[in-house]
Amino acid sequence: MKLIENKEFGGERPLFASHDLHIDNVTILAGESAIKECSNIVATNCRFEGNYPFWHVHGFEISDCYFAEGGRSALWYCDNLKMRRTVIDAPKMFREMQNIEIEDVVMNDADEIFWRCGNIRIKNLKLHNGTYPFMFSNDIYVDGLESDSKYVFQYCRNVEIHNARITTKDAFWEVDNVTIYDSELDGEYIGWHSRNLRLVNCHISGEQPLCYAENLVLENCTFDPACDRAFEYTTLNADIRGSITNIKNPMSGRIVADRIGSVTIDENIKAPADCEIIASR
Repeated sequence: MKLIENKEFGGERPLFASHDLHIDNVTILAGESAIKECSNIVATNCRFEGNYPFWHVHGFEISDCYFAEGGRSALWYCDNLKMRRTVIDAPKMFREMQNIEIEDVVMNDADEIFWRCGNIRIKNLKLHNGTYPFMFSNDIYVDGLESDSKYVFQYCRNVEIHNARITTKDAFWEVDNVTIYDSELDGEYIGWHSRNLRLVNCHISGEQPLCYAENLVLENCTFDPACDRAFEYTTLNADIRGSITNIKNPMSGRIVADRIGSVTIDENIKAPADCEIIASR
């Protein structure tokens, strides 16, 4: 593998069509497409300032690097990436990619990241700001996530999340086959129009959670007192610890909670309208 170290590159496509290349302590200055149509690339201790540095790259590792704001849209149409201990200030990262491994990464502008990506494995990721992370992505495994980005995990399929703290709005809409363990979910309108969403040992905050959901499962979950009008037009099986403030018009299934503040069943409830609601204390 060829080694390039302690260099600066600018302009357009300075390392175009490189293969079997290790760059160390390299700075990619203003310009475009520095490492495009490449394969078997290793980048360590590098700084990326120019636009679109990694496009159509097949098989690469990025460790201990920094993407400045100008390095936007840095990773598109690539596959087989391993990224570790990297800080990213640029938006619109990770688009149309397959086979991504992320560990100990901080993204300070998580706007439109991980769009239409598949087979993503994440360990200890921090997302700040931005909208719509993970839109239309599938086959995602997460262990350790802190996020204050808006509208996370919309239109995703086959997702497993552990140990997350997510502060958001309109999260997990139109998802299929998503399971979340040991996490805190804080946001309005979480899980609307979802299918096969399962929450295990989770704490849910925010208004009108989990409405229009199909086959929702809650196991040993707790709710913040501000959660009202929960489960409207939802089919579910819910085991709730502690109290839930208000349940409104669930369609069918079973809800068991230690305490229930109030239940709203009105003329707008949808058939079969036979959900069993039980306060166990």
